[in-house]
Amino acid sequence: MALEEGIATLVKAFIAAGRPSIRSKTIDERRAGYIASAALAGDIEQRVEVKDITLEGISLRVVSPLNGEAHLPAVIYYHGGCFVSGGFETHDNQLRQLAFYSGCRIIAVRYRLAPEHVYPAAHDDAECAARFIAQHADTLGIDPTRITLAGDSAGGHLALVTALRLKASGGWQPSQLVLIYPMLDATAHFESYTRNGLDYVITREVLLTGYDAYLTTCTRLHPEASPLWRDDFAGLPPVHIVTAEFDPLCDEGEALFARLTEQGVSCTCQRWLGVIHGFFQLGGISQSARDLMRDVTWRVANRK
Repeated sequence: MALEEGIATLVKAFIAAGRPSIRSKTIDERRAGYIASAALAGDIEQRVEVKDITLEGISLRVVSPLNGEAHLPAVIYYHGGCFVSGGFETHDNQLRQLAFYSGCRIIAVRYRLAPEHVYPAAHDDAECAARFIAQHADTLGIDPTRITLAGDSAGGHLALVTALRLKASGGWQPSQLVLIYPMLDATAHFESYTRNGLDYVITREVLLTGYDAYLTTCTRLHPEASPLWRDDFAGLPPVHIVTAEFDPLCDEGEALFARLTEQGVSCTCQRWLGVIHGFFQLGGISQSARDLMRDVTWRVANRK
C-alpha cells in the first residue's frame, strides 16, 4: 500500500534532505528535535485537567476528564523516544486526547533517559511507578482493577517488561496491555529493519543508536533488552499490539503476537497500513493517527 498522503509528504522531505543521520546530532539536539515534532500532533485538546505530581520520587503527569469521577479506569502510559528522548512535552496532546476520548485518567511516567542513565534505570522507574500508582489508587482517584499499561516504541517495551516483572512477583497486575509499535528485539533480527530501515524518518539507525546508548550494561539478548524472545509470557493479561506497515519494527511486533498466542496469552494485533513508526503522534497530518487514537481509547474505556 502507498504511504498516507500527509506522511508521504514528511517522508519525501526527509529523503530530499539527504536522509540526515541521527549521529550528526548531539543528544540535546535529538531531544529538542523530538519536542519540535510535537507540532505535528495537531490542535491541543483543552477539555481535560492536567496536573504534574511527584509520587515516591517519580514524576507523573495526571490527565483527567473534566469533572472526572473518583475511581476512574486508568492508563499508565510510558512515552517513546528510543530510551534517549521523549517525555511529557513530546506526548502532551496524545495524553490529553486519551483522557478526553476515553473518560479515563491517564498517568504518564517520566522515566530516566540514556545516556545519562543506562539499563536498568528506565525499567526500574517504569516498574516502580506502576506499583506506586496501584498502591495509591484511592489518592489518585482510580480503580486499581481497571488499569491499562500502555506505551509507544520504547514505552511499549517498558509496558511489556513491567507487566512481566509484576507477574513474576505474584502481586498486582494490570487489566490489559496496549503496545504501540513496541521496541522488542535489540538484535534487529527481522527483515523489516532492512525493508523499512532507511527512508521512513524513524530509521534503523535512530532505533539502534537508542539501544546503543541504553544497553551498555547488558547483552542485546538479555531478556529485558529483547523481551520478544522470552518464554515466560503465560499468565500475562490480554495484550493488544499495534504495528505500522513502513516501520522497521513491524515484523517484531507481529512476531510478539505469534509468541504470546503460542504461550496462551489472549492477544490481538493490528497492522496499520500506509504509516510509519511514530505515526500515533502525527494526528495533525494523519487520519490513521486519529483513527488509532479512537481505537485505543475505546479499548481502554471498555476493558472490564
